[in-house]
Amino acid sequence: MNDDVTAPVVLVGMSVREVQARNLLHEVAHEHRATVAFLQMGDPSVSSELTRLADLGAERVVLVGVSLGSLAPAASWLRRIAGHWLRQRPGRRPVVEVATRLANEPAQVLEVLRLLRPVTGTEAGLESAAWEDVPGHRHQVLVCRGPRCTALGSDRTAEAVILELMRLGQTDDDVLITHTGCQFPCNHAPVVSVQPDDVWYGDVDPDAARQITAEHLVGGRPVESVRLPRSRRTGR
Repeated sequence: MNDDVTAPVVLVGMSVREVQARNLLHEVAHEHRATVAFLQMGDPSVSSELTRLADLGAERVVLVGVSLGSLAPAASWLRRIAGHWLRQRPGRRPVVEVATRLANEPAQVLEVLRLLRPVTGTEAGLESAAWEDVPGHRHQVLVCRGPRCTALGSDRTAEAVILELMRLGQTDDDVLITHTGCQFPCNHAPVVSVQPDDVWYGDVDPDAARQITAEHLVGGRPVESVRLPRSRRTGR
């Protein structure tokens, strides 16, 4: 750990990709005498780890966001969550500092530890008028992040869909990407389903993901070569 940082340090996985790479994150944390938390879809959460450290008597806590790919939100989200925690924390509260830049690889942790900014509690809240309504998207893409799909590369599948949508000028108001738990046809991992079309795809590697994005999500034509048969139970 940087000699200038004597407070507890928490490495925060910012996306689902870091949840998958939790073993690596724990190895890096061990090198820096730090702990690990996750911004989304992983335990412990940032809030629960802050509470644990505060209850142990920590007077200062340093949060370093870690992003090992292109799926993570900006570091400002880490400040927003920490600010919300400070406002909700009863009694004694430690000073919380957040690195202003994400560490994009393990070797960058020491570098970003020099870029700290205190959380004041006046950061933007967790609600916004922009998040009031269900988006007007025409498709919702459910990318399975269950254990088999994750092991077989569904993080790369999700990344390929997102980057292709960006290349084609599509936003969340056009196509909404959602990471899910197991969607069940695990033998066909990675699995992706598209709603409300009720179309399911299997063995969706990055190339197939880009084809599905261009031809189905934008062009409106399902890709039959990777489409899974869908059976419905009609009654008992």
